Amino acid sequence: MNRIGRDEILTLIPHAGAMCLLDEVLAWDGDMLRCLSHRFAAADNPLRRADGTLGAAGGIEIAAQAMALHGRLSAPTKGPPVPGFLVSVRDVVLSCPLLEAGTLEDAEALDIAVHCLMADTRGASYNFTVATRGATMLSGRATVMFGAAP
Repeated sequence: MNRIGRDEILTLIPHAGAMCLLDEVLAWDGDMLRCLSHRFAAADNPLRRADGTLGAAGGIEIAAQAMALHGRLSAPTKGPPVPGFLVSVRDVVLSCPLLEAGTLEDAEALDIAVHCLMADTRGASYNFTVATRGATMLSGRATVMFGAAP
């Protein structure tokens, strides 16, 4: 599929402003999505700790945004989005303590890949990886349930 930029991403997922940490979709199909994040390195990233650092586990949120985007792009209809809630993460491997890249201007982009394992009207499960410079920073599996908030 065609590349998708940040402006279009913002129309597809509920994450708005600084909370949307995805910048560009490189490729996607019914099973997978691969995208980039430069925004993770921004000083206004709401996932940053009080000391300004960004823990590697914050990459789970970035991967979850990629899952939401994949779900929206691969939905059979283009109706209103269905709310989704991250209910489980498993087999998470953090290969580094922090997602660090200096300033936004010199940051190496994060390469986020999500692969849908199962999806139906109740929810979806994905494998995910977050990498930079060819090295995996974190990986795991996540489950999202659709519907109203509990």
